[in-house]
Amino acid sequence: MRLAYQYRLRPRASQVQDLNRWLDMLRSQYNWLLAERFDWWELNRCPVNACPLTSSIAPPKEQPDYYSQKRSLVTLKKERSGYKEIHSQVLQDMVKRVGLAFDRYLKGDSKGKRSGKPRFKGKGRYHSFTYTQADNDWIVGNLVNLPKLGSIKLIQHRPLPEGFDVKTACISKKADGWYITFSLLDESVPTINPDIDVKKGVGIDLGLKDFLVTGDGLHVPIPQYYRKAEKRLAKEERKLARKKNKASKRRAKRVCKVAKLHAKVANQRKDFHHKTAVLLLRKYEVIAHENLNIKGLARTHLAKSVHDAGWGTFITILANKAEKAGCLTIGVNPSGTTQMCSDCDAHVAKTLSDRRHCCPHCGLELDRDENSGRNMWKRAEGHPVLKARGVRSTSWTVKREAHPIPLCG
Repeated sequence: MRLAYQYRLRPRASQVQDLNRWLDMLRSQYNWLLAERFDWWELNRCPVNACPLTSSIAPPKEQPDYYSQKRSLVTLKKERSGYKEIHSQVLQDMVKRVGLAFDRYLKGDSKGKRSGKPRFKGKGRYHSFTYTQADNDWIVGNLVNLPKLGSIKLIQHRPLPEGFDVKTACISKKADGWYITFSLLDESVPTINPDIDVKKGVGIDLGLKDFLVTGDGLHVPIPQYYRKAEKRLAKEERKLARKKNKASKRRAKRVCKVAKLHAKVANQRKDFHHKTAVLLLRKYEVIAHENLNIKGLARTHLAKSVHDAGWGTFITILANKAEKAGCLTIGVNPSGTTQMCSDCDAHVAKTLSDRRHCCPHCGLELDRDENSGRNMWKRAEGHPVLKARGVRSTSWTVKREAHPIPLCG
């Protein structure tokens, strides 16, 4: 199992200068190598039996790849001695990023989905670098020893888990400071618990009135952090818009302040997602959720509220935490789950303003989102993983209990 632990760094002023210089040098070389790939592509993208409009009489160049561009780092260090200060693993990882960005543009990822055309990184647009071979011994007390950078103060708010080995270390620059992310690995930890109790399962319905409602009646209110910070953000962005000189220090301070406000909203939302995921996984071992078309919903008049809720991020966090806990999350098709009665499967038409489910056939009355959560779980019971554990019934088996939201995750 792989984990990622992130800690805050407190570098000295001289170390901040070194970190910023490294990022700027890596950005410059990233742009150079990306331009080299684009130059080759413009001259060689036509088939062999066709002549490109933009052609050269020069002999064709060898296609640049990860290995050829990595070999060019030797010449780079000879011609520009400043790059000798940067650790070799950091430079090689930068070359790898160029290759990944270009390959995803031409070939796509493992699922065949292609990314957009890679962009050249402007000043301040290159935010991180990675040591690809880190070690547990790098952390000594409240310090982390980074090769060619020295010892930097580390705010270790939680210890690294026992049995896990540190594999990589990524140093990133954010609006509110510097951070280091350790990638940990322990191959002895299983990903899914073979003894999952399917009776401890539930379906959840995501929404904008409540963030989520479970099939057994737990309502988690939606915090709307962006909505609450909207007035202050608008005020600071108006002040930023008045700074016309893009090279002035005052404008740079305003940019930093607006970025910190946005970072605070994002951190609040992320913290809420983590705590809500922990709340669910402490009680349930199988969680069925909706496979929502979030991109489509984000193009409607509800776009701001959809982005503020962050359903996609929450589902990803929930799936990752479930894997660590040996639990299971199942995505189901939400079509018709609101209109169908969870007791007798009858179709009960509702409008968006109807917040109660009242079935005229069986007499079931409950919250419409709770009814939808029950239907989610009924559909999840047909999942192959659950069928392998002997589940065949589609009856509602989760008992109704009250579970207040804890103050901490």
